[in-house]
Amino acid sequence: MAYVKEISIVGRVDACLLSPDRATGLEKSPTGSLTLTFDGIVGDCHSGPTMVSDARTLKQYPRGVPLKNRRQVSIVSVEEMAEVAEALAIPVLPPEWVGANLLVSGIPDLTILPPATRMMFSSGATLIIDLENQPCKYPAEIIERHHPGHGSAFVARAKHKRGLVAWVEREGTIASGDSIRLLLPPQRLWNH
Repeated sequence: MAYVKEISIVGRVDACLLSPDRATGLEKSPTGSLTLTFDGIVGDCHSGPTMVSDARTLKQYPRGVPLKNRRQVSIVSVEEMAEVAEALAIPVLPPEWVGANLLVSGIPDLTILPPATRMMFSSGATLIIDLENQPCKYPAEIIERHHPGHGSAFVARAKHKRGLVAWVEREGTIASGDSIRLLLPPQRLWNH
């Protein structure tokens, strides 16, 4: 059995975004391209070889413990953002509002791609999917500022549509318009 399976779906990068300073908030700003190193996206606030444990890891570690950074890149899809916007009854949900680094299209059900899926970009840069990016209160607060009365439903409406987080396996540059090839790991259910 091969370690990975290439699927025939080819996605596309629709937008690249970054934020150099998390202190200014979750929102990212559009940019033409992203330079990836093994530490993450050059100039982005989520870059770095390590991160500290937070609310997502409290069952495993006390808050503040240094961990390998597997949340270097946040990825959302055009299709899922449109579905969430419709569920929230707002005209559009920009990727900037949810803190995304990459807006992609053409990959059905992006958020439920399995962990360890490789996203190989036409430039040669490669990301490894870590996990689904769970909806949280921070995008809800931004949505509420722009559309009063609609932000509080974000966490429920964005479940399994909030995108993914990934880490850099191969350095390179990702630009708007790049194509994306997916390589999936073998999948078996562990039934213990």
